[in-house]
Amino acid sequence: MATSSAAPAPKDAPTSEPTDTTSGKGRPTPSRAEQEAARKRPLVANTKEAKARAKAELAAQREKARIGMAAGDDRYLPVRDKGPQRKYVRDFIDAGWHIGEGVMPFMVLVILITFVQIQLLQYWSFLALWVYVIFVIGDMVFTSIRIKRRARARWGDRMEKGLGWYGAMRTIQMRFMRLPKAQVKRGQYPV
Repeated sequence: MATSSAAPAPKDAPTSEPTDTTSGKGRPTPSRAEQEAARKRPLVANTKEAKARAKAELAAQREKARIGMAAGDDRYLPVRDKGPQRKYVRDFIDAGWHIGEGVMPFMVLVILITFVQIQLLQYWSFLALWVYVIFVIGDMVFTSIRIKRRARARWGDRMEKGLGWYGAMRTIQMRFMRLPKAQVKRGQYPV
């Protein structure tokens, strides 16, 4: 029996030829701490870019709402100002002249007069202010009655509550400070 120095190679033995089998995922399995750390993230993005973007979007929405409200767009008006009846009252008030529009400037004038150290002038300015306020209240009552009559003639039983008060409160605001802004010129009363 002759023995040869070369023994046959077993089938499972590695060969010098490269095999192209890909097994596994190509990286080590992450530890539990690494997996938990990877899953942790804030509920709300906390990056400067995200905050700046959200702030810019909010500012754009507010500006759009402000412009819409000033223009009288019903979508942007608060509940107090919505509806065709409220629009009618706003247009009616904005079309006329009301002595209540001068309340604030008149009060500022009286305050300035109080700085003058003449008691008689101060007394008469306060008296004039009270007389003016009484006339303003009278104008508000008269305007409220006119608004209610017109609204009742136009809408009948479907008239909303509070139209007179809504109009009266609008009369004591200076025209340029009213929101929604005046949509009609003076003298253009609604039909």
